[in-house]
Amino acid sequence: MFEKFKKSELFILLLVLVLIFVSEYYYVILENHDRAIFIGLWPPTILGLLIFFNLKLKK
Repeated sequence: MFEKFKKSELFILLLVLVLIFVSEYYYVILENHDRAIFIGLWPPTILGLLIFFNLKLKK
């Protein structure tokens, strides 16, 4: 299943998962809601950039 992904893409996906868990940690455990929301906004941005660059490379 993961043979279709480049190592850099897998690293970025792992980074996104870590950021999601860090955001949840700040929100639930530390109750720092503003920082959790700030960190939580990064994964969709990173995934959007990943999709954008993959589409640009395919053209």
